[in-house]
Amino acid sequence: MSNTAAKFGSIYFGIFGAIVLIFGIAGFVVMGAYGAEGVSWGPLQMSGLFMVWWSIILVAAGAIYLSSVGNFGNVRQLAKSLAASIMIWIVAGMAIWAMIAGSIPGGEEGPWFNPPADFIATYAPPYVPAIFLLPFSLAIIYPIRSRRRITATDREQQNYAGDHA
Repeated sequence: MSNTAAKFGSIYFGIFGAIVLIFGIAGFVVMGAYGAEGVSWGPLQMSGLFMVWWSIILVAAGAIYLSSVGNFGNVRQLAKSLAASIMIWIVAGMAIWAMIAGSIPGGEEGPWFNPPADFIATYAPPYVPAIFLLPFSLAIIYPIRSRRRITATDREQQNYAGDHA
């Protein structure tokens, strides 16, 4: 990975880690103030029985991101960022799965399956913070792919030098 890419990755994941950490801490604050009922601010929803768990995961992911920003070009630091991204992917995946699973059945008094209008309405906001963080966490793919390309190029050069020595 080039120095420019490592510096950009360090800055990006430093800022992103701070945002993830803030969302995790906000989950604890909301849980303490409002309980499991939580609150909704526009498209953001902080509520539910699992709020304490996703708050723990987001605080841990934010801390891991922040611990990975020093010497970001190192494979160990990159692995830390990947682990933090995977944590966000799991929480967001569970939220998406809950949305999908909740959209299929009808109400207790209604039909077995939701009518099309109710089915589509299930996917409307508000969303938990992990869904908003998901697209930004996918940025880890670029440094991993660029590191893989550089490593493959280095191997080819070493093999070429070894064959012609």
